[in-house]
Amino acid sequence: MESLIPRQPSEVAPGAVHVPDWLTGEQQPRLVEAWREWAPGGERLGMRHTLLPGGGRMSVQTVCLGWHWEPYRYVRSEDGTPVAEFPEWLGRLARDAVATAYGDPDAAAAYQPDCALINLYDETAKMGMHRDREERVDAPVVSLSIGAACTFRFGNTVNRKAPFVDVELRSGDLFVFGAPSRFAYHGVVRPIHPGTGDPALGLDGGRINYTIRVTGL
Repeated sequence: MESLIPRQPSEVAPGAVHVPDWLTGEQQPRLVEAWREWAPGGERLGMRHTLLPGGGRMSVQTVCLGWHWEPYRYVRSEDGTPVAEFPEWLGRLARDAVATAYGDPDAAAAYQPDCALINLYDETAKMGMHRDREERVDAPVVSLSIGAACTFRFGNTVNRKAPFVDVELRSGDLFVFGAPSRFAYHGVVRPIHPGTGDPALGLDGGRINYTIRVTGL
């Protein structure tokens, strides 16, 4: 059940800002529809479980825009198939996100993302603590959550251990991290919270996360 008290924006760490309920009720289904266009058939037609160097695979499924991410680099194609273009409308949305998080119109105007990873979490998927460090610049990362709620752990820039803060990310939430926290460890440490997704979004109780970045490539 949703809280009767509106959740307030908070700075979780220097440069890391959580803005609850940022996406509107109209934007969320539109982002789901756009995701379906890029990966209409799930794992079989566009989504994939990223293979790790040790032979395992990530539990989330991913589709990339602009650049294809694989451990631990960016490339323009996956198995010879060109990656989908990063759309300008998503860049505008990300600039609005930076403006909201930091209250800095100049920083927002300068933000020119060229890559997005869209991760699909089912009832068993998690994301281990990691850093987004394949980019050549330290521009902020913009994260948009849609669907079921999750526990997002935001840590420090030194290692995967404490100190860290656990944040509940719900559908529509925005999380931006840059500046001193740009290369902090972070992850989704537990499976999604069952029963928290809106069935009208058509995600079957799952969650998608848009992670928007500037690669500097």
